[in-house]
Amino acid sequence: MATTTVSQPAVLKSEVLLFPQPALQLIYDTAPIGLACLSPDCRYLQINQRLTEICGISVEDHLGRSVRDCVPALADSVEQIVRSIMETGEPVTGIEVAGQRTGQSEERFWTTYWHPLRSPSGEIVAVNVAAEETTARRRSEQEMCRAREIAETTLRHLRETQASLIEAEKLAGLGRLVAGVAHEINGPVGISLTVASSLQRRYEVFASQVERGEIRRSALNEFLGGVRDAALQLVANLVRASELVQSFKQVAADRSDLERRCFDVGELSEQALVALLPEARKQGLMFDVSCEPNLVIDSLPGPYGLVVRNLVLNSIMHAFPNGGKGTITVRAGPVGEGDIEIVVSDDGCGMSPQIRRHAFDPFFSTRRHEGATGLGLHIVHSMVVDRLEGQLELTSGSGVGTTVRLVLPRKIRSKPECEPESVKWA
Repeated sequence: MATTTVSQPAVLKSEVLLFPQPALQLIYDTAPIGLACLSPDCRYLQINQRLTEICGISVEDHLGRSVRDCVPALADSVEQIVRSIMETGEPVTGIEVAGQRTGQSEERFWTTYWHPLRSPSGEIVAVNVAAEETTARRRSEQEMCRAREIAETTLRHLRETQASLIEAEKLAGLGRLVAGVAHEINGPVGISLTVASSLQRRYEVFASQVERGEIRRSALNEFLGGVRDAALQLVANLVRASELVQSFKQVAADRSDLERRCFDVGELSEQALVALLPEARKQGLMFDVSCEPNLVIDSLPGPYGLVVRNLVLNSIMHAFPNGGKGTITVRAGPVGEGDIEIVVSDDGCGMSPQIRRHAFDPFFSTRRHEGATGLGLHIVHSMVVDRLEGQLELTSGSGVGTTVRLVLPRKIRSKPECEPESVKWA
């Protein structure tokens, strides 16, 4: 390495101490990282070949010159580090430096390590600097940060889209509920209207007979019998309509409220299926609901009703293609010490192994071309695991139907238990 005569005689003593042997000088020059040696007043005493490659500098332009003359942008930081080492005697490591190579505008990065160089007497005569270029690593980290930001943004948009689709699915489910209840109520209300109209005509005929004085015992008995039959039909059908309205109110309240309460699993299961009866009948399907009596649990009725409806609706939509007829069964009963078991099954076409593996995945649907969102069973899984604190298991096979088994705790842990006397039935 070329040498330069230094005007300050105080530094010559330090230079003599640096590399007394040619072998050490060779190691210094061939080291894979950039190395330099600075005097206490921040002048370059030694620079190896690797540092010239990293920084784009030459040895001749730096030896004997001060850091402030060679790299004024870094002079304050370098002088502060050297001053700290001279005062404390402690090394300074892991300092990152950013800058440009000579004649280039591209920003580059180095991680530097600063250690004191002592004479045999222990006096600090210089500071060794090791510089490792980390530009490629920093660029990789920056690219990873940008990629992570893009991924997080994409994930956020995906979650927003998923939330919107789930809300749309819930609104669609509420629409089906309203349509189903309206269809069910239309039956008893229509019959009541027909009976009331017939009774009104009978009254008019009977009143005209009374006005003319042509009343007979047989006509009176016939009128009284007709009134009795009409009253019985009116009461029966209006009670049925009232029950449907109450059922609708309870299910609608449960769907919009996550408040915990005690409820009968059998009653709520039947209420949840009211809206699906017209669609099931239209396809020639039958419901077979059999639940243990007085099976009361302390849980969230809204999510439970939504789970039962989505499971049955999934069977209606997918288990009986091409107008096939069949039965959808709902069973509920106690299991173990403090759990209940709900089994929803059908005798439809079943699922292939590939479809079964993805059944609960979000946005997975075999009828996407018909507008299905693929969120029905995903919502079931989320509600059972996250809200109802339960477990679920799906078994199916091509041509052998599908069975979904739920195991739910009688009392969830999310809120304080309700008292038995606070049970209110719809």
